[in-house]
Amino acid sequence: MDDQSTTRAQPHNEFEKVLTGSSAQLAAFDTHDKTPIEKFQHFLHSSPAAVPLIVLVMSLAVFGMLLGGKFFSAFSLTLILQQVAIVGIVGAAQSLVILTAGIDLSVGAIMVLSSVIMGQFTFRYGLPPTLSIACGFAVGALCGYINGFLVSRMRLPPFIVTLGMWQIVLAANFLYSANETIRAQDISQNAPILQFFGQSVRMGNAVFTYGVIVMVLLVALLWYVLNHTAWGRHVYAVGDDPEAAELAGVNVKRMLISVYTLSGVICALAGWALIGRIGSVSPTAGQFANIESITAVVIGGLSLFGGRGSILGMLFGALIVGVFSLGLRLIGTDPQWTYLLIGVLIIAAVAIDQWIRKVAG
Repeated sequence: MDDQSTTRAQPHNEFEKVLTGSSAQLAAFDTHDKTPIEKFQHFLHSSPAAVPLIVLVMSLAVFGMLLGGKFFSAFSLTLILQQVAIVGIVGAAQSLVILTAGIDLSVGAIMVLSSVIMGQFTFRYGLPPTLSIACGFAVGALCGYINGFLVSRMRLPPFIVTLGMWQIVLAANFLYSANETIRAQDISQNAPILQFFGQSVRMGNAVFTYGVIVMVLLVALLWYVLNHTAWGRHVYAVGDDPEAAELAGVNVKRMLISVYTLSGVICALAGWALIGRIGSVSPTAGQFANIESITAVVIGGLSLFGGRGSILGMLFGALIVGVFSLGLRLIGTDPQWTYLLIGVLIIAAVAIDQWIRKVAG
């Protein structure tokens, strides 16, 4: 009996040894110290706005050393903010869509059409400027709603939907306006509220337009909404895994419609700010706003796969483009160098995003 008991117990003891060894190995794996590179990767994953912020600070330092006080003057720095105000507002709309793993190629066209509606309703039909502005916002919201409906209800690819909307809105813009520009002088005399965002506030040598102020306030508001409200958490959830979000009780279709509609409203705000920026209502203005907004979003560290990124990063991305544009112009280089460097930054930003997702995942 004793020998049989010993024989039977032997496999059990061997199993315990295996278990003990596995537990020890698992414990050793759990307590494995991360390398500095791994720690940095996890930091970047938890702080997606860190990369564009680092690039922004480095670019400011480089151009500051090359140009000195000429670049770091209050006028130059606030000029950068004025130049990126429209891109920052449109980029905020683009950011919301990209966080849901979509893309909106129609943001620039919606912005311009909204501005044309505001101007034409005032000067062609004689409506009060405030009512015309409201109509511009309504048109922007309608375009965004149509995008969201086709993406969520019809399950069409966002790229195709917004590409088609871009062409339709662009054509409607030129047909409706008859390619005519409403002059800045006429606006300032009869409807100055249309140029409201072009007005400025001076603080010493610094000049802040209301367009810059509304851009900063908009980004701050959206940052709070995305990080501290249920709606914002649902946006990230839909972009990360729509099926899991649906199982968790999120109405994915309704969320997508709300995101695209809000994007259209923000584009209308950008259209109003665009009138203030250029002074006139032009159907040919802002032709590259869609590309510029995607550039700001990508350089800003928002993942094109959705579900990860910070709207603050988008703002930093827009500022990086502004810093490079002004800095290279002050140095006296060919403007094509700006496009070359921005292209390098776009590819580098996507590569860094893939690297962070792979390691942190």
